[in-house]
Amino acid sequence: MRVRLSPRASRARCAGLVADPSGGVALKIAVPAAPVDGAANAALIRFLADSWRLPRTAITLVGGASDRQKTLMIEGAAATLMARLNAWSAAIQAQPQES
Repeated sequence: MRVRLSPRASRARCAGLVADPSGGVALKIAVPAAPVDGAANAALIRFLADSWRLPRTAITLVGGASDRQKTLMIEGAAATLMARLNAWSAAIQAQPQES
């Protein structure tokens, strides 16, 4: 999964989808942690694991450790992961948009 990470945000949140440099689509995630000593990466994994009700060990950063563009590997049963991601996506879309 591709993610565009925005550190030093006021709070952790999903800010939608954005085009990534390879022409694909990435989740845009904001976290309050600073990009120092892996703190923002850890906050990203914690936010997604908590949001998707997964153990943190199920999400691994496989690319972009020191870049805003991240590649994550998510482990688990495909049907379970898709159900959780679909429910999470529906909840995100139902939230009022910030201006």
